Amino acid sequence: MGRSWTEMEGHQPAVMKLFSNSIKKERLAHAYLFEGGRGTGKSDAAYLLAKSFFCLESGVEPCETCRNCKRIESGNHPDVFVIRPDGQSIKKGQIQALQEEFKKTGVESKKKLYIIFHADQMTANAANSLLKFLEEPNPGTMAVIVTEQPQKLLNTIISRCQMLTFRPLAPSSIEKDLIKEGVSAHLAALLSNLTGNVAEALELSRNEEFAEARSIVIKLYEVLTHRRGHAFFYIHDKWMPFFKEKDQQELGLDLLLFIYRDVLSIQVGNNGQVLYQDLMDNIESHALQSTQAVVMNQIHAVLEAKKRLRSNVNAQVLMEQLVLTLQEG
Repeated sequence: MGRSWTEMEGHQPAVMKLFSNSIKKERLAHAYLFEGGRGTGKSDAAYLLAKSFFCLESGVEPCETCRNCKRIESGNHPDVFVIRPDGQSIKKGQIQALQEEFKKTGVESKKKLYIIFHADQMTANAANSLLKFLEEPNPGTMAVIVTEQPQKLLNTIISRCQMLTFRPLAPSSIEKDLIKEGVSAHLAALLSNLTGNVAEALELSRNEEFAEARSIVIKLYEVLTHRRGHAFFYIHDKWMPFFKEKDQQELGLDLLLFIYRDVLSIQVGNNGQVLYQDLMDNIESHALQSTQAVVMNQIHAVLEAKKRLRSNVNAQVLMEQLVLTLQEG
């Protein structure tokens, strides 16, 4: 919670436009389905919608200061109900308890709103109970159903909701959010291209293992460009002991790929797109001493290594072949 519709516009303009018009014209639907990947702002939008629905002031943007906005922010408004999976699933009893609540008159007004997070985790019985609930909406009630996997919901549930798709966030948007949270500019640029998720990027920015991974990748790049004879030793001695699991190895390759992309960015005059700003001197030197064709081959080699890693090739053999190719250009 804590994001405004104005901020949301920078992340999800299509969603914001729809809600802005609907709130202004007082034509909100009785049921919405928010679908999209993790970290795309679905939860923020659900709580914002609840505040706009109950806010005691008029206007699109909730005031954040009236008693309704404050209680929704703190999670204790008597007419706003939130359902999350109980363990591994949302059970029929949770939906039935919700229905019982909705039979009562609203505590403070005729309005009631419920939000179901991870709706794809409903049991079959829970989904059928929800369907009956959606088929007979009470006046003044609103449902917000949130999921990362809409294909797992009943088509009959989807058809009774206005579906809004939350698109993956643009790297520039994630980068701004990270800098606001105190992440250094050079790290924010890298993380925003590594993940489409602000929460995940923030987590990585505070993760000592990620900092070490970045350092090991930079060192490999430096070995490849300045001490070629040591590359095999470095893979054996430093890279493999650190990048043990497949997802870690893939992260290592992604971080290496971004360095070669930075070299190409310098060569084509896009200095502002460089992600490793703290390596600028090394990257500029490499860009001057190499050709675009060679750097393109190096980028292709890392992409090919990523592809082969997914097909269960031995990771050490793969890395040895990769450094050989990268050194040859």
